[in-house]
Amino acid sequence: MHHIYHTEGIILESKNFGEAGKYYHIFTRDLGMILASAQGVRKMSSKLRFVLRDFAYIKIDLVQSRNIFRVTNSSKTNMLEQITKQPYTFKVFVNITRLLKRLLVGVEPNEALFLDLLRNLSFLEKLETENDLKNVEAVIVLRILNNLGYIGENEILQNIIKSPFEENLIFEVAKSRTHILNQINKALKETHL
Repeated sequence: MHHIYHTEGIILESKNFGEAGKYYHIFTRDLGMILASAQGVRKMSSKLRFVLRDFAYIKIDLVQSRNIFRVTNSSKTNMLEQITKQPYTFKVFVNITRLLKRLLVGVEPNEALFLDLLRNLSFLEKLETENDLKNVEAVIVLRILNNLGYIGENEILQNIIKSPFEENLIFEVAKSRTHILNQINKALKETHL
């Protein structure tokens, strides 16, 4: 008897395999980054076809086999659906998913990062100006890097990293944007990825 994991996650990427299957990279709340497969999901008759799509935030049931998870069921959460409909927010979201795929390797739960990312993406979804989007992208990337231990003690950045994500944070980022970008670039260089 296999244990069924009930969790939620964001699909970062998918690739076709076989006649109708797909592999998915999913950042989950309870398991971290996983690779999962779904057999027959590309068939017209598949009930998961419209749920398991790239960049979707979903509830998902998984069974673990030797080196991969298998999707047994999934449903929509009706969150983060607008983020892919606006070109600017979608571009920022794609950049963030690429960073997560680069930095998160292996099954290692990081619920704090997942919940912070979810709050930040919900905020991102509501923005409209390109300048605000750039500032929020910088904050999200900085917070991801901090959560993974790549940002050290820095007085200027502490408020941005630790405080709840609110609109006034965007103005603070605009004032410190050069310093934030320098810290991000330094941290990414130190990851050697």
